[in-house]
Amino acid sequence: MMSVELIKHWQQQQLPIYLADELVQLMTDEKAIEDGFYQYLTFGTGGMRGILGAGTNRMNIYTIRRVTEGLARYISSNGEEAKKRGVAIAYDTRHFSYEFALETARVLGAHNITAYVYKEARPTPQLSYTVRELNAFAGVVITASHNPKQYNGFKVYGEDGAQLVPTGANAIIEHMNQISDIFEIEVADVTELEQQCLLQWILEDLDEKFMNRLLTLKNNNAIDYNMKLVYTPLHGAGLIPVVEGLKQFGFNEVHVVEEQAVQDGAFPTVVYPNPEEAAAFSMAIELGNEVGADILLATDPDADRLGVAVRKGNSYELLTGNQLGALLLNYILYTKQENGSLPSDGAMLKTIVTSELGTAIATHYGVTTVNTLTGFKYIAEKIAEFEMTKAHTYLFGYEESYGYLIETFARDKDAVQVALKVAEMAAYYSTKEKTLLDALEELYGKYGYYKEALVSKTFEGKDGQEQMKVILNNYRLNTPKEIAGIAVVRVEDYLTGIATLHEGTTEPILLPKENVLKFVLEDNSWIAIRPSGTEPKCKFYFGVVRDTEEKANEILARLKEDILSKQVLS
Repeated sequence: MMSVELIKHWQQQQLPIYLADELVQLMTDEKAIEDGFYQYLTFGTGGMRGILGAGTNRMNIYTIRRVTEGLARYISSNGEEAKKRGVAIAYDTRHFSYEFALETARVLGAHNITAYVYKEARPTPQLSYTVRELNAFAGVVITASHNPKQYNGFKVYGEDGAQLVPTGANAIIEHMNQISDIFEIEVADVTELEQQCLLQWILEDLDEKFMNRLLTLKNNNAIDYNMKLVYTPLHGAGLIPVVEGLKQFGFNEVHVVEEQAVQDGAFPTVVYPNPEEAAAFSMAIELGNEVGADILLATDPDADRLGVAVRKGNSYELLTGNQLGALLLNYILYTKQENGSLPSDGAMLKTIVTSELGTAIATHYGVTTVNTLTGFKYIAEKIAEFEMTKAHTYLFGYEESYGYLIETFARDKDAVQVALKVAEMAAYYSTKEKTLLDALEELYGKYGYYKEALVSKTFEGKDGQEQMKVILNNYRLNTPKEIAGIAVVRVEDYLTGIATLHEGTTEPILLPKENVLKFVLEDNSWIAIRPSGTEPKCKFYFGVVRDTEEKANEILARLKEDILSKQVLS
């Protein structure tokens, strides 16, 4: 259908009142109606994410039905056994998350595919674990992670508990493209599905099993169990497993930000429920000062990202994802070395836009660093590869955007695991009369001052997508020879899969193709540019290393000024 015909088709349907009312309002705004209907919401390798509302380019029960129909046809194409193994479904605390989870089960049930649905909101990493525990053929999480309240999303997992790889994702997309009318997609009755055991509710048994796996992370180091912690779930799904896990780890002084323990998709106490944002810690800081907490922990709504703030005098300093990743990596490798369990074939995984401090630490311990594209699905893919080839033993994986994974019973970034390990790590340093900031300063003193920055430029709507394409294309057509007066010695174009050195020679990039450019400078500084796969943003990453913090900050500022002042961004 053409866009005008499509809109008329929507107007002719018996929509839920809230969608019908919104559609009437959209008709008075030409730009809004175009953004809502110019395309079907994009489905990528991890799923889809978008603004809630009426339209084909919005998250609503009809776009949920469309993607689930594609998933159901994909599962059916894999035979009756795949349908019996079914799909595990979890959801966070966002608006319509429960409704979308139930709608997913109804579409699956219409295809006689079993759905295992959590009775309450649970973290994304717990869903990843559940897929493997139930031997399900696939998994779904209804979440938009750390996005604002206007968003929701649909993430798909394969039978290994990892986000779906491109082969499976492309098959789902192909099935979705064959759907001629989303309003004709069949959905089953919930009561009938329950009676036929095609809809099975899960909670307590899987909660207990997940907790038992979390407790395997605990080390027997001498640690300070009376260290004071503050935790906030930011109105999300992390509350129960994180608080219970800290308790079972043995921590006696865990203080929860009660106002943010309320599971509320409006996220009433924060603008962005994102632990990367300092503002998200304001209430945790207030409580931390009240109780004298040593560290503050915050998880995003689906509890796959963790933010940490450390007491510094009378205030708190928020660690970056790169800093926390380096601290965790060092602690894990040091601990394994001390107890004699550090393998000779160990590997650490990180993304191409993550700090090189982790590489330096891994090298010190004789551990191999393997880089992946941005997105934890690529880290999970490497974990599976290691298990199959026995090339390496996985030790730790992380990305700069506050995502980390320690043990592989989950195959996605896991803030629950990491919250427990960070508390243990901080309590270990506490017995040495050190904070995590002291430990970080020791790493800088040993390996150099690695400093990073991320600048995101927002490009909303259809026009914004075109602008981001122009930015990357301009950089390809006008590749800089130097940045901030420092020569570019290597250009990595992940879309073409070719790295070009300054003398003109080329090398293949042995990673999947993606629209990313990375410039490596002669002083080991680097800049990477990539459109976000989940948000309407173009991201600019910067990394430097110097022998002093002052020098590192100076060159970082110069690089940012040079790149962000370019006419290409105007």
